[in-house]
Amino acid sequence: MIAVELGGWLTASAAGFAAARTWRAAAGRMETVARACHELRGPLTAVRLGLDSGAGNGPLSPAKLRAIDLELGRAALALDDLEAVGTQRTLWRAPEPIDLAQLVSDSVEAWRPSAAEKGVDLRSSWSGASPTVWGDRLRLAQVTGNLISNAIEHGGGVVEVHGSVVEQHGSAVDVHGSVVEQHRSLLEAHGCGARTRARIEVSDTGPGLPAPVPELTCRAQGGRGRRGRGLAIAAAIAVEHGGRLAAAPSVRGARLVLELPAGGWPVAPAGGGAGPDAGGGAGSCAGGGAGSCGGADAPA
Repeated sequence: MIAVELGGWLTASAAGFAAARTWRAAAGRMETVARACHELRGPLTAVRLGLDSGAGNGPLSPAKLRAIDLELGRAALALDDLEAVGTQRTLWRAPEPIDLAQLVSDSVEAWRPSAAEKGVDLRSSWSGASPTVWGDRLRLAQVTGNLISNAIEHGGGVVEVHGSVVEQHGSAVDVHGSVVEQHRSLLEAHGCGARTRARIEVSDTGPGLPAPVPELTCRAQGGRGRRGRGLAIAAAIAVEHGGRLAAAPSVRGARLVLELPAGGWPVAPAGGGAGPDAGGGAGSCAGGGAGSCGGADAPA
């Protein structure tokens, strides 16, 4: 009798675990589809408004054409992501050197018509030379596009996009983990003590974020509302490129900061792919801290 009961309990437990795995897989696929649709809707809207704003004004400028081409590339990438869900394969694209200042400029240009339609003053600036970052250009365009469009839609007023390069000096550490102060200058001369980071800040004069970045990204990953899905996509891609997305203190409105490693060699993907579901499926926030969602708050 005990053996029969134990066998029944094991069978029921196995069935429960199988059902849970199936549900998690289905939830992950649904979230991937939702993100791909989000990434298809935004670029097509930007392209439509861009073409409407240029109608009757003669040929489109080279800057406008680059911007439209960038958003069409994002839309095509979203379709590739949808196809990848159906075939259950991981979409991987080889990293390439990217002029980040040019990418940001094209992304800002793409969203100017949307800003104008909503009465938003969209501004952009860059301090210093343009850094080269390694990665997937269209994936990074997803990041900049989402940050800018979110600021326009949810922030309003004045939206500022500012780029810069920062040097971060850390402790030189040997293979055993001990700090080697006496060799710091030599290591820094070879690029081992200082790290060059490209920083993109997107700020607005709206009401600010309704919750910390990690909470918003977790809500989106858990399917609890559309707000935060763009941030979840941006945060995951930032992590895949060896960087991070964080909220910084601001006197008024929201201020989001994207940091990426500049120069050097390509960063190895952290999760085996840079698709819109990178960084985890619907349940990746469970039991995790702020970093489990690929976002953070209050950067240095």
